[in-house]
Amino acid sequence: MNKKTKKFLSYYKPYLGLFMADMFFALLASSISLIYPMIVRYITNEILVKYDISESAPIIMKLLFVMLALAAIEFLSTFFTAYKGHMMGAKMEYDMRNDIFEHFQKLSFSFYDNQKIGQLMTRITNDLFDVTELCHHGPEDIIISSIKFIGAFFILININLPLTLLVFSFIPLMLVFALFMRGRMRRAFKRNREKIADINAQIEDNLSGIRVVKSFANEAVEMSKFKEGNNKFIDSKRNSYLNMGIFHSGLTLFTALINVAVIAGGGLFIAKKIINVGDLLTFLLYVNLLVDPVKKLINFTEQFQNGMSGFSRFYEILEIEPDIVDKPDAISLNEVKGEIEFKNVAFKYNDAKEDVFRNINLKVKAGEYIALVGSSGVGKTTMCSLIPRFYEVSEGLITIDGIDIKDIKLKSLRKNIGIVQQDVYLFAGTVMDNIRYGNANATEEDVIRAAKNANAHDFIMELPEGYYTDIGQRGVKLSGGQKQRLSIARVFLKNPPILIFDEATSSLDNESEKVVQESLEKLAKNRTTFVIAHRLSTIKNAQRIIVLAEDGIKETGTHEELLAKEGVYAGLYRLAYSSQE
Repeated sequence: MNKKTKKFLSYYKPYLGLFMADMFFALLASSISLIYPMIVRYITNEILVKYDISESAPIIMKLLFVMLALAAIEFLSTFFTAYKGHMMGAKMEYDMRNDIFEHFQKLSFSFYDNQKIGQLMTRITNDLFDVTELCHHGPEDIIISSIKFIGAFFILININLPLTLLVFSFIPLMLVFALFMRGRMRRAFKRNREKIADINAQIEDNLSGIRVVKSFANEAVEMSKFKEGNNKFIDSKRNSYLNMGIFHSGLTLFTALINVAVIAGGGLFIAKKIINVGDLLTFLLYVNLLVDPVKKLINFTEQFQNGMSGFSRFYEILEIEPDIVDKPDAISLNEVKGEIEFKNVAFKYNDAKEDVFRNINLKVKAGEYIALVGSSGVGKTTMCSLIPRFYEVSEGLITIDGIDIKDIKLKSLRKNIGIVQQDVYLFAGTVMDNIRYGNANATEEDVIRAAKNANAHDFIMELPEGYYTDIGQRGVKLSGGQKQRLSIARVFLKNPPILIFDEATSSLDNESEKVVQESLEKLAKNRTTFVIAHRLSTIKNAQRIIVLAEDGIKETGTHEELLAKEGVYAGLYRLAYSSQE
């Protein structure tokens, strides 16, 4: 048994009792369905032949009550399998969804750099629904089909062997047909799943950027792109439904041929007095029962292809090992001062040949306010992303208070670092929810205090419902400056000793920039702070400015010292100043 199969079966373990009960009632319901034709045969061959109406009527009434009792048991059994069986599947889906979502949280930025969010969402939703259907219906269909098929076979043998062999001579042909179609359907369903994932990714991309679409009046372009993807999806569906059509029509043909064989063979046997009319009627009833297991086989084939292709995609994600994990003996940080040192650090992306930067040697004192500048693409943001281990250094090491960050638990490391980015991400919900994201245990008073420190309290109180105003998806109801101040309030509430400001004011207008800059400087007080600046005018007050290049740090000093050097910084500053003229 391979690892994937073991993982699949492991989801049954917590619900083994419920699974066994579901199988028992499925077995009971299918067994009862085999009894009805035998009762019909008994009435036809025994009661109606050997007794007159006055004697047969009471016996038939008793059999009627027996059949009603069987119907009641069958009803309860079917209800249990339909309700409790589906609930078992839903609980297994819940466990799988928890597992994959938890695994998503463990994967690093390098994984998400190469993924489409819409496709990842498909793995959590559509794929897992099909897996659930397989978990519930798969074993149930096999049990029901097996009981009906085997039971009918032995009952029919006891009635008439030659006619039974005639009926079952069609079964090997049906199995060959089913196995042949199974392979074709598996490939078709896999293509369907891939196309659905592509469409979801495209929809997510379009709706996330709907304002850009409208600003360029490119609705027709997006519609054209979507139609292209949708046409590929319908083509893949056409292929899968063609195979399904062949499968179902093939079943209908086999069923018709079996009925023709029973009627023709049974007629000849009656003429030769080998069987009677009651036996032929029983045979015809059991032939209909034989169709049901074949339908179950079809359902199982479809469910198996859908479910296992979905589980394969689910398992693919679980098999991806996080490339940044805690060491077994990792420690937690206590009373962090915030002294940070880069020792001969180099970095390159996994699929890149060239380093983004190398030879970074930098020591930052606790509470020091430094700025990182350099040309676009030189790795300023990436360098800061190495401190909370969003990415792993390729060479060298980074320490906090003398401790290698690889020896620190990730949760503890990131708990002590606050990040304010240019592209603020706010969650759907209220202002209170978004600020409290910085500290889930914060009181309402703590949230308000953080908002005041971030110069956000006044505009929040002007909102329709104050701190309980819903701000929409990604804070769409707020301005850029307002969103930025909420993100700063969030970091105030987190209260970390180390801060990273990643071009936090570059996209704001002058008025908003001034308010946000005041908030940032208040937040940075007595904390070790890294500022990545696009506008050099915002970092004049930095205690130290680091000029970064691909081969390391080119210059370091205060604003005045670097201007006096007439080096790289002076050139960047003059270029920025002239562009503002």
